Amino acid sequence: MTKRSKSSAEEQILSLTYCSRARRGLTDADIDRIISESRINNARRGITGWLVCGSGIFFQWLEGSREEVKRLMASISADTRHDTIVVLNESEDVGERLFVDWDMELVSADDIRAVLADAIGESTDPKNQEALHTLMREVDSRAPKPGLINNLIDL
Repeated sequence: MTKRSKSSAEEQILSLTYCSRARRGLTDADIDRIISESRINNARRGITGWLVCGSGIFFQWLEGSREEVKRLMASISADTRHDTIVVLNESEDVGERLFVDWDMELVSADDIRAVLADAIGESTDPKNQEALHTLMREVDSRAPKPGLINNLIDL
């Protein structure tokens, strides 16, 4: 993964997270193509963020100018590789980018908790802190519980 850092000068940005269901039959090659295209397009648009894809679900954090993030979300909404898009959080006037060096990083589902924990540790913006804690609670609520399999077997 690319090292992330805060931006050197605070800027007015829109931070948006969403999740969506991936179209049936989407392959690893399709995901690689999405990442490759996103890196080029996002760098041109000044959008940073990350994407988690697993179990047929996209989960993405985007940050950039309001106009560019909204334009990208309109494009994502029209993209047939997505279905059932749900915006989880949207914060305007955020004073920091958390992923300034990440034009679009693919984060494995196994690493998402570490990425969120790192972002929580570095963030100073209250809106970002709130969004990150909300996402962490969601990740933690969906994590397998120790002994759950054994509990099910015992039934």
